[in-house]
Amino acid sequence: MNRQILYSAVVVIAVFIGFNAIATNDTASAKSQYAPADSSLAVATFAGGCFWCVEAGFEKIPGVVETVSGYSGGTEKNPNYKQVASGATGHTEAVQVYYDANIITYEGLLQGLWRMMDPTDVNGQFVDRGKQYRPAIFYHSAEEKRAAEASIEALQNSGRYEKPVAIEVTQFKSFYDAEEYHQDYYKKNPVRYKFYTFNSGRYQFIDEIWGEDREIDYADYRPKKDVDSNTNEAAPIELQTFQKPSDEELRKQLTSIQYKVTQEDATERAFDNEYWDEKRAGIYVDVVSGEPLFLSTDKYKSGTGWPSFVRPISPEVVVEKEDRSWYGALRIEIRSAIADSHTGHVFNDGPNPTGLRYCMNSAALKFIPKEEMVEAGYGQYVDKVRKPIS
Repeated sequence: MNRQILYSAVVVIAVFIGFNAIATNDTASAKSQYAPADSSLAVATFAGGCFWCVEAGFEKIPGVVETVSGYSGGTEKNPNYKQVASGATGHTEAVQVYYDANIITYEGLLQGLWRMMDPTDVNGQFVDRGKQYRPAIFYHSAEEKRAAEASIEALQNSGRYEKPVAIEVTQFKSFYDAEEYHQDYYKKNPVRYKFYTFNSGRYQFIDEIWGEDREIDYADYRPKKDVDSNTNEAAPIELQTFQKPSDEELRKQLTSIQYKVTQEDATERAFDNEYWDEKRAGIYVDVVSGEPLFLSTDKYKSGTGWPSFVRPISPEVVVEKEDRSWYGALRIEIRSAIADSHTGHVFNDGPNPTGLRYCMNSAALKFIPKEEMVEAGYGQYVDKVRKPIS
């Protein structure tokens, strides 16, 4: 049973919709129409079978801003889904991952990839058979190639698989966007997506192979930064010291609404939450990991019924992601850098000096009053803390 059988109606629609991919040359892809506007983001290209699943997997990794579904590895220009699914184009279903290299390394992305697919099966993935579903790493640089080969060697030597790790590692040449209905499919069609993934056997296989090791502490894959020993400024808290507990621990640690907001992207009720009207001086940290996120100094009364700030403590403590879950409208989601907790969204209607409104869920935050910050381990921020702007 593959997706062509499960969703033949969707494929028929695709024939009428057509495919509006951006053409590319033989050596590099033109910018995807779904790419984030931030030109500083790094780009990686991977294939792991069904791109719905691979897209969903990468978008859970801290530092990943956007993942685009598409086609790569073949010679046909501007292919559509029907052509690729026939197996005649040489392309495989692939994804392009736009990520912040200051938050996650390429090796971190590879570790995520291994936990989404089967690198020993080069003739397809799970129920989807054929070269159009083959796994691959399309490297964009010699550095990426070396990292991929080293990661594969370590995976092979781990003895985790009965068969040899045989995933293709090849130079990136081109990438073509898949049709609109394929983008963020797991968000737009959650019931169909879950039905497909369960019947594919993908996650049953991954659970069997990885067991408890399926969960990754991505703090281990943050880039190492040099510290200037001559600086007189207080060193910021090392985000690597914060960790996300296991799901089992989170279910015990968090309240129902805290779990739903941070882990399931829910939104709490306006004016009926803990910090919307909090006026004390202090620091707001991720309720999951404790990583510092906002100061009362930057908090203001927005009138929305949620705690609002003009900026985070520093840009690297949060990750921005495009979010179209609300009736297709584009919003910018804010997630914590380490625990990858959903915290809220940022809007361009805030006051000076930034003009931004970081609209947060109280359930995603833990407030530590100024007088308790030193004891709690956040003493370096005390001098920066003042009462809210309003």
